[in-house]
Amino acid sequence: MEGSQQYNYRVIGLHVLIWSLILLLPYLISNAANDYKIGPLPGLYFTLAGVIHMVIFYCHAYVLYPKWWNQKHWWLYVISVGILIMVSFQVKWFLLVHWFPEVLHDTAAYKFVFAPSIIVFVFSLIYCRVMAAIAREKRVKEQQAQQLATELKFLRSQVNPHFLFNVLTNLVALARKKSDQLEPALLKLSELMRYMMYDASGKKVNVNREREYLENYIALQRLRLGNSVQINFQLQMDEVTANSEMDAMLLIPFVENAFKHGIDLPKQPTINILLYGKDKVLTFEVSNQYADHAPAHKDDGSGIGLANVKARLQLLYPDHYTLTISDKYPDFQIKLILELP
Repeated sequence: MEGSQQYNYRVIGLHVLIWSLILLLPYLISNAANDYKIGPLPGLYFTLAGVIHMVIFYCHAYVLYPKWWNQKHWWLYVISVGILIMVSFQVKWFLLVHWFPEVLHDTAAYKFVFAPSIIVFVFSLIYCRVMAAIAREKRVKEQQAQQLATELKFLRSQVNPHFLFNVLTNLVALARKKSDQLEPALLKLSELMRYMMYDASGKKVNVNREREYLENYIALQRLRLGNSVQINFQLQMDEVTANSEMDAMLLIPFVENAFKHGIDLPKQPTINILLYGKDKVLTFEVSNQYADHAPAHKDDGSGIGLANVKARLQLLYPDHYTLTISDKYPDFQIKLILELP
């Protein structure tokens, strides 16, 4: 709203400046000895004609064009424009007869008297068409922005239920085993929930907070899985990148996917996670191996997370990210390079 008001003020200021220059032109380029003439026209007449031209311009731009410029009322538009120009001719003629009769004796001056009314109308029409095109483009951009915001809001709304479904499934497994790790796991879950409900509710979060969230999730998985899965997590990040901002919960779907598909192997499964940040460029790699046949307990929605994060990346960071996914059985690897603002 504030930006729109500033734009309107700039437009009004530009109009005032242009018309002020037009009305005062005789007094800027001529002198009193010459009666402030511009060509054959006295300065006072030039200024009064300028006022008439202002009336033509704005009456057309803000009354006739908005009201009747359409296919249904085009004939009213043509008639009203004709009347407006003819009235301007009559007013100018009245001024010449009663105030500036000397101009009437110079027939060459007539083209400078009456033609400007038509020229000003043409400029007003061009102005209306240009402003209509700008307004149309602005509406399209606003609609696109609103659509993107709606899509992004929908994608963000999918993250929490999908994540909670996976974590609660993990906790059920601990409860069935009557594991002593259930209580620490619940505490970790509470930390994750706090982040999801409060910190990640806005559009952007500090990269450090996203990193802590990622570490808590990995810690929760370590509690659940114990030594049955080898989890290698490498972290290296400079201060500039750590204090930058990014979209919340953007990295976790890749890690979720690795734990979902990479822990059911005959041999000890290994999940490798690398988070590297330098000069506001974030590099994130996750790799795991998977079985040739998906276990029966895998849910049909396992692809929601990856599809979600791809869509969010495209909406939030177009042309500022590279996502590489390598799926060559039995190895699955993703690499995300993200340029932070």
